[in-house]
Amino acid sequence: MGKSESQMDIMEKTAKPRRHGCSLVEIGLSIMLLLTSCALAGMIVLYASANICMTPDCVTAAARLLQNMDPRVDPCQNFYQHACGGWLERHVIPESSSLHSVFNVLRDELEIVLKGKLGHCGCCCCVSHDWRKAAALPPAGVIEQRTSQPLLKLIDAMGDWPVASEGWSKEPLWLEDTLATLNTRYNRKVLLDMFVWPDDRDSSHHVIHIDQPSLGMPSRDYYFNNGNYKKAYLQFMVSMAIIAREDRNLTQEDERVWEEMMQVLALERDIANATSTAEARSDITVLYNKMTLSDLQETFGLDGFNWTHYIQEIMASVSVVVQADEPIVVYCTPYLEQLDRVLSRYNRRTVQNYLVWMLVMDRVGTLSRRFKDVRAYYRKVLHGTTVEEARWRDCVRYVQSSMENAVGALYVRETFAGDSKRMGKWCEKKIREAYVETLEELNWMDDQSNAKAREKALAISEQIGYPDYILQEENQKLDEEYIHLNFSEESYFENSLQNLQATAQKGHKRLREPVDSDLWIIGAAVVNAFYSHNRNQIVFPAGILQPPFFSEKQLQALNFGGIGMVIGHEITHGFDDHGRNFDKNGNMQNWWSNYSTQHFEEQSKCMVQQYSRFTWKLSGDQNVSGITTLGENIADNGGLRQAYKAYMKWLEREGEEPGLPGLDMDHKQLFFLNFAQIWCGACRPEYAIQSIKTDPHSPLEYRVLGSLQNFDAFSEAFQCERGTPMNPEEKCRVW
Repeated sequence: MGKSESQMDIMEKTAKPRRHGCSLVEIGLSIMLLLTSCALAGMIVLYASANICMTPDCVTAAARLLQNMDPRVDPCQNFYQHACGGWLERHVIPESSSLHSVFNVLRDELEIVLKGKLGHCGCCCCVSHDWRKAAALPPAGVIEQRTSQPLLKLIDAMGDWPVASEGWSKEPLWLEDTLATLNTRYNRKVLLDMFVWPDDRDSSHHVIHIDQPSLGMPSRDYYFNNGNYKKAYLQFMVSMAIIAREDRNLTQEDERVWEEMMQVLALERDIANATSTAEARSDITVLYNKMTLSDLQETFGLDGFNWTHYIQEIMASVSVVVQADEPIVVYCTPYLEQLDRVLSRYNRRTVQNYLVWMLVMDRVGTLSRRFKDVRAYYRKVLHGTTVEEARWRDCVRYVQSSMENAVGALYVRETFAGDSKRMGKWCEKKIREAYVETLEELNWMDDQSNAKAREKALAISEQIGYPDYILQEENQKLDEEYIHLNFSEESYFENSLQNLQATAQKGHKRLREPVDSDLWIIGAAVVNAFYSHNRNQIVFPAGILQPPFFSEKQLQALNFGGIGMVIGHEITHGFDDHGRNFDKNGNMQNWWSNYSTQHFEEQSKCMVQQYSRFTWKLSGDQNVSGITTLGENIADNGGLRQAYKAYMKWLEREGEEPGLPGLDMDHKQLFFLNFAQIWCGACRPEYAIQSIKTDPHSPLEYRVLGSLQNFDAFSEAFQCERGTPMNPEEKCRVW
């Protein structure tokens, strides 16, 4: 076997030192290098004979898997700690974040790529001139120089903020006009959430929806439990009002400001109390209530509120005319029934203070450091964070949200491997086939419902990577998406308002447009995946088609355990407690027999009880809500089974894969290891308390433990005895 040039060069220098002198250190280093090379060569030969993959991608994958593990933990006791213990030890949650996970790391890296591609405008960035449109941020100094000027202009545009004015002598707008302005100009839904979306019962047409709004704090629970949140929130409210008064050169009346904002908090608490809990909203078929605009007016008067005027004002912003017979879908009947009584308890001044506050609170991030500092204590109490995100990250996220397809094109060109889209489609096909085969294993579903489920699974459409048109050279379609924007480097605050208005108009104008089944609901530069029940469609952006989820050069055990499970997860969403109410065309329709419905509920109840027993120490020993997380838990369990079945079928056709260096694990164990490691992550207690109240997903640890405890194939792969924590006696299965 001949020596390479580099090997010969090393050997010559170590065998015979040069006469003009060579230190002992140099000689020692050379000998060590020689020995290392020989050892490595021997290892390669050894691994080749043992069928171990030694490509650079396999070595990198092995190193990642080994680093993330904690082999001291018995996999049959706690597989999450076994798989992720090393990751948790090596990763520190950034001071600016409340959650740090594999997903967050990939998103951070994606933003670094975008930062490099977007160029620089002062300390921030802007979109390439390829799209002849700058979505620019000014240098930080320009933002600081403007101080509160943009905020005061915004307050004036809203008809003033009584608590920050002297006497509030201006005639207030009618409530209908104020809510319509918030919706159309600032995309802010206060008191009422009015939006246009496909009709659940006729997914080919858009319809106006009315729903309960989001709140100032993360969920209704925050208004009734720990007083620290309310105190920090109230302090934030008062401080912002005082600053607005100071900058208007008004007299200091701090005591009155406190009194007024306490009234605002009381109003918001009553609004929160009127909203329905997540558990009460878990059945979409109960939420859906379709009526005409005139019926809406007659049923929910809201102390004289003019629904016709409110909705006509919103739709007039996009030149759409609505009449009394316009169909409206109401998702929040219990809320509207209580809102009338809530509003009657407060005067117009308090209501106006609340409406303007909700808008002001949202805009703090686009103002100078002075306002962010005012918000800092509230953010610390709520999220546990002590540092704001770097300005350039704000910039990237701003441009990304404003021009997601243009930014997506930059990202795809820079990082997306040429064959990844085709490979992603291939993997999706295999997982879907596995799901259809899985249906045959179910004994709780009758033939009629089983056939309908098969039809729906085969009808699912997929979007993988990116829409093809964004990579076209002469891209008129892409240009037209942003023709309405006119950003300026000197006007970051106004740019953000302009984008909010454009987003609102884009949504409202769909009312008279047919539903576009080819429309991408998200950009390509996103680390996530989606299922749309109205479209019966799954979406996997380019951002998630990367290691550890996927690579055309890594073992299929890792691909199926990573992106394969994610694909299965999204497919299963079409059949979870929510998605099962929609047929293959995305219409809400009961295609289930009574027999299958009863047994689905029984299977689901097992999973509700299982996850409800999980106690999350970080959240103050609160239990996971098995009801609100049911859909995601069903999807996790189903996705894992489908991916494993698809991988086993692949192995039958292609033969066993090679192993990875340094890992004494077979291909089945590698599948489960990579599955677990895509959920590695840590968070602050403040985030844990928030997410267990608001997140429909189970905590990361229990997404792994719950799914694996229910899967016999895992226990077999790691030889876990029956009765151990990872192989309990009782197991739950829906799909």
